[in-house]
Amino acid sequence: MSLKAVALGGGHGLQATLTALRRVTTDVTAVVTVADDGGSSGRLRRELGLLPPGDLRQALATLADAEHGESLWAEVFQHRFGGNGALTGHAVGNLVLAGLFEVLGDPVAALDEARRLLGVSGRVLPMSCEPLDIEAEVTGLSNDDEPTTIRGQVAVASTPGQVRRIELRTLGRPGGEPAACPEAVDAVLGADAVFLGPGSWFTSVLPHLLVPGLHDALLRTRARKVVILNLIPQPGETAGFSPERHLHVLFQHAPELRVDVVIADRGSVPAPARLRDAAGQLGARALLADVADPNEQGLHDPDALAACVREALGRHAGAEDRDGRESREGPWR
Repeated sequence: MSLKAVALGGGHGLQATLTALRRVTTDVTAVVTVADDGGSSGRLRRELGLLPPGDLRQALATLADAEHGESLWAEVFQHRFGGNGALTGHAVGNLVLAGLFEVLGDPVAALDEARRLLGVSGRVLPMSCEPLDIEAEVTGLSNDDEPTTIRGQVAVASTPGQVRRIELRTLGRPGGEPAACPEAVDAVLGADAVFLGPGSWFTSVLPHLLVPGLHDALLRTRARKVVILNLIPQPGETAGFSPERHLHVLFQHAPELRVDVVIADRGSVPAPARLRDAAGQLGARALLADVADPNEQGLHDPDALAACVREALGRHAGAEDRDGRESREGPWR
């Protein structure tokens, strides 16, 4: 039976995880952030009131390429219009998804239809079926170093200040609690392995922990939980962050969360002992390996990352996990 893997994230970080996971299993579900307010996604979100489609489109195209090599439909989905007109900068896939959202009235049904169009066996789901906003507490923007509140994914990702923590805001229900996509919750609860990261830490990774339904599912799931760290700090959002600082922030936003393994690139960790201590705070062991692409700075090598994932999850069939429960993993290896 194939390993059921669920990857939570957004953007290029999620793309790295999905590309590696498709080398390990055919049963991959991506749960994607829905707070993007920039570029084509931001324009469609503001004009039509729909989920921002960009990260969802990226996940679909990544799974299509991982399954079929260079896929024509994946290439078309990723194609952006040029020129100077109203379509300038829009990706074809963003427009297709926006049309499906409006015609079907259900983003999950729309994404399932899009995966059939692309021939994808995996699944792409939004973390919430309503667009959300990220609100961050940032220091270093004023002379007195008092915290400043900034709102919006683009603003948070590009701030010259230091992001301390984030919260999620609903658009149509001011003050309301972000509602998790039920299918995403079910995917996490039914998974054999769940992955967080890599990616923009405050705007792609941590938001999943701030949707109460998903947060609860991550605490309850019997899946092995794996965090994949970034290779380099992200300018603005996590400038100056050490690898262990990423884990401290994760713990700050979800103090009850426990994970099994933290994967990090050996060459990106200047103080392995400190990283192991930080991983231990989350109940995890640190797995250091050479997972960086030697030819592309800041990118993971998908084959090396896939091998590391196998090592992180590699247990004998029927083995018991740390709580004494029988493992559900078996012949997928």
